[in-house]
Amino acid sequence: MRASAMAVLAGIVLSSAALAQGGSPSGSPSAKQQAPVGHKQPRPVDVPSSGGTTTTSSDEAMKQMDRELDRKLKSICRGC
Repeated sequence: MRASAMAVLAGIVLSSAALAQGGSPSGSPSAKQQAPVGHKQPRPVDVPSSGGTTTTSSDEAMKQMDRELDRKLKSICRGC
């Protein structure tokens, strides 16, 4: 009697854990489920197509600083 009660209790605990994780009670996979808001994998239409040519103002500023540094280093270093 005690063993059967423990088996029933274990079955209830395991089935409630499966339901808490979003599984179906029968154990069969359900239809394609959607992720909660904020946890969705982006689709190609969600990502802007940059083509690799889009630069931001910070990129331009960094390139300008690089050019100035190269110019200063060229006057210091003479072919070493």
